[in-house]
Amino acid sequence: MKIIAFAGSPSKKSINKKLATYAAGLFENTDTEILDLNDYEMPLFSVDKEEIIGQHPLAKAFLEKIASADLLVVSLAENNGNYSAAFKNTVDWCSRINGKIFQGKPMLLMATSPGARGGASVLEIAKNNFPRFNTDIKAVFSLPSFNDNFDVENGKISNTELDSQLKEIIRDFQF
Repeated sequence: MKIIAFAGSPSKKSINKKLATYAAGLFENTDTEILDLNDYEMPLFSVDKEEIIGQHPLAKAFLEKIASADLLVVSLAENNGNYSAAFKNTVDWCSRINGKIFQGKPMLLMATSPGARGGASVLEIAKNNFPRFNTDIKAVFSLPSFNDNFDVENGKISNTELDSQLKEIIRDFQF
């Protein structure tokens, strides 16, 4: 089974990338590839730019990675209660090539933030919006107060209760 995991954040120190990497590593007998949104940086989407550029090659490459997956592990950064501009821009470019960006793939959808809500606003938006882009959200996980609940040095959730919740989700994951 091939997992494609990524964070909806361009931050080089992305806490969501840390969470996605940890979660993807909990699945057994898998080939996992962690994508970096910075590798898919494109100009701000507009129909005028699309007319000049055409289908952006990085959007095509991102869609090819999604196509190669059996499972998607996605952890979204929350910027002012919504997706990061970088992630939204990737979605905008990709959707012009294939409106079914996630290509029917099962997804573990997550978010974390330094705050106690753990990206609740962006998760709510994604739960409502991602099915439009043809994904099968199998489970949702929020990690609140990242700095208190994640051991960055060891790359894992330090709060035993939250760690158990995520491990249970993954143990019961069916697709």
